[in-house]
Amino acid sequence: MGKISPVSSKYIVHTQIQIDGVVDRPDVIGAIFGQTEGLLGADLELRELQRSGRIGRIEVKLDTRSGKSVGAITIPSSLDKAETVIIGAALETIQRIGPCNARVKIEKIEDVRVSKRVYVIERAKELLKQLTDSVLPDSQEITEEVAQSVRMMEIVEYGEDKLPAGPGVEEGDEVIVVEGRADVLNLLKNGIKNVIAMNGTNVPKTIIDLSRRKILTIFVDGDRGGDLIIKELLGVAEIDYVIKAPDGKEVEEISKKEIHKALRGKVAVEQIRGELLRTDAREEPAQVKEVRERQDPIRRRPTASSKINPTEKKNFKDMSADLIGTRGAYILDPNSNILGKVPASELAATLSNLGTGVYAVIFDGAITHDIVGVAEKANVKYLVAPSSKVNPRETRVELINSNEL
Repeated sequence: MGKISPVSSKYIVHTQIQIDGVVDRPDVIGAIFGQTEGLLGADLELRELQRSGRIGRIEVKLDTRSGKSVGAITIPSSLDKAETVIIGAALETIQRIGPCNARVKIEKIEDVRVSKRVYVIERAKELLKQLTDSVLPDSQEITEEVAQSVRMMEIVEYGEDKLPAGPGVEEGDEVIVVEGRADVLNLLKNGIKNVIAMNGTNVPKTIIDLSRRKILTIFVDGDRGGDLIIKELLGVAEIDYVIKAPDGKEVEEISKKEIHKALRGKVAVEQIRGELLRTDAREEPAQVKEVRERQDPIRRRPTASSKINPTEKKNFKDMSADLIGTRGAYILDPNSNILGKVPASELAATLSNLGTGVYAVIFDGAITHDIVGVAEKANVKYLVAPSSKVNPRETRVELINSNEL
């Protein structure tokens, strides 16, 4: 007798059977073949269909309970959909098995291909998750590590000051001067190799020497600190062009498109010299001023904390102590009343939304150029914090170190 492979079957007929008596499996099989014989015609004769492999092995499971038999019949089929349901309906015509009355009911006809598709989808999801969790991150890390190592290999130490620079500083006639090592890395990553960093706010002798024999272009951050660096360079070096990053952005974080757009828009130094120096024509170059203050300590600029009155100083000190470890910020009015307390991470956005009316800000964090820029627009008089990344000479806001109160 022929068999149908479970692999090639398209449908499975699931049938429930109830028998009013005790019978054996051969009795059920015999009833299926005997009572459907001649019912559906020669083309759908169960014996012939099974012999040709279009109907598979008929499985019967029986369980005897209280003198009655119940169980299930499963029939695999490679017939088409219509022929399969006809075979299933034919089984329900069986009324007796052996000497006992019987009831046969089709529970369902399962499409094996649907079950396989469900399995394929679920398994594919598992495999994709494994791929995402293990393979892809590893590949990405490898790519980033290789790219980073290539950029690091390209960085050289240039001149007597050992400044971070690209390998193309000596190759061409033009050199781009940036503020720090991270800026050099970003430009190298985007294919610009004739770049060198100042490595601080003071202008190294190496940069001054380069300006005498190369076309020097300054590329600074898009904030007030960038303007101050331009002024400082103009006072001691021969600068030819000036480039600024987009407002509020740093050179180290801008994209390739923004870099090339900025390079195309570089401005000849003559066009901005007057504008930059007009606001403070009598101001000494920062290097000269710093040297003079070191030589003449009596004439040094007083610290911001020495300018505030004793009551304010005590209030600022108490509030600073209250904020230690909280990463929070107090916003004060001119009477030292607390207008509100916000997370230090939201300070810049809060000041921007408040506009004016803020007298002082005390917070647990570091004073940055972004916070200073927003504070200037809001006409804030004092910024009080444990540390600062901003030179007090760079802003009209009074910067106070809370540790010195």
